[in-house]
Amino acid sequence: MRSLSRRSLLRALGAGAGAAALAGCGVPAAYIAPGDRAAQDRSAGDRRLVFANWPLYIDTDEEHPGRRPTLDEFERRSGVSVKYTEEINDNDEFFGKIGPALMNHQDTGRDLIVVSDWMCARYVRLGWVQEMDRAAQPNVARNLDPLLRKPSFDPGRRHSVPWQSGITGIAYHRKKLGREIRRTADLWKDDLRGRVTLLAGMDEAFSLLMQGNGADVTRWTADDFHRMTDQLRRLVGRRHIRRFTGNDYIKELSSGDVLACQAYSGDIIQLQADNPDIEFVVPEEGAELWAESLMIPDLARHKANAERLIDFYYRPEVAAKLAAAVNYVCPVPAAREVLASSKDKETAELAENPLIFPTEGMRERLATARDMTAKERPGFLKEWNEIVGL
Repeated sequence: MRSLSRRSLLRALGAGAGAAALAGCGVPAAYIAPGDRAAQDRSAGDRRLVFANWPLYIDTDEEHPGRRPTLDEFERRSGVSVKYTEEINDNDEFFGKIGPALMNHQDTGRDLIVVSDWMCARYVRLGWVQEMDRAAQPNVARNLDPLLRKPSFDPGRRHSVPWQSGITGIAYHRKKLGREIRRTADLWKDDLRGRVTLLAGMDEAFSLLMQGNGADVTRWTADDFHRMTDQLRRLVGRRHIRRFTGNDYIKELSSGDVLACQAYSGDIIQLQADNPDIEFVVPEEGAELWAESLMIPDLARHKANAERLIDFYYRPEVAAKLAAAVNYVCPVPAAREVLASSKDKETAELAENPLIFPTEGMRERLATARDMTAKERPGFLKEWNEIVGL
């Protein structure tokens, strides 16, 4: 249950915690100009790096859980020693943890971090991460999924590279519901009153709900947002929505107390292993494709080593091992053929799982929402939290 356990650590509280943490330092967030972001790179003479990631978000050896096979392989091939820390439990919490150093133009002590793309947008906007040398990353240039190449916050992915990806869609208990769900509007039918949950985190939830109303989330407007929140108020008012959740929707969906819910693709892979009646759907009008991405903070001391590690994970054979372990959408489509050729039946079957390698039909319905601007966020978050009850 690796991905399920990892995702359950998210608190999905929007963007307030990080801002509050920085405000407590008495220093407003400061933009760092491109020419001031780099430190002298020690990579050539100091063959190591510090990599901060989420818990349970890398392959491990079942007999020796402390070992991480792909990371061990990178160390053997490159001669670079990696200090791997599982210290990121929440996007905002981690932003508040390293933000004071970044705003004061100090080394964070980390060469590589992984955060959700909606939070990556904030780092990029503030100038707190460095542009990568793509000439040193041929595997990234060759193998990165085209759907993930051009996020609005980072055109060309110059400052970020997806670690893993996923879909926020709809999960439902097909046998108990007794019908299919094809559109987001199907959630609002009378037979689901009080048996539907939605995600509580604004950044995690809003895109799918706006897509359900026909919005183009790659360029959504304030009117799109308010149309969606007006709809939610009506649904909450007539008690159609059971509640807004973090990852605790998983238990209620499994038990049948909830018949349909907004859900993450990686969680549902895990649930389907125990309950094949659980379905995951990308609605006809679309769903959000998101990523959690690797970035190199300002003043990182081992930038070249970090770039080398990123490129290593974009080798199809390495990406395949990681995908088989964590069961999220793989950002390296070429890894599919590697898995398909496996002599192990269960591993080979992963190549046909559309929640790891979405079908062409699904891919046509996936989109990544434009990021919320710093000016928009406070008002939208206040409106969202009033509805959700946060």
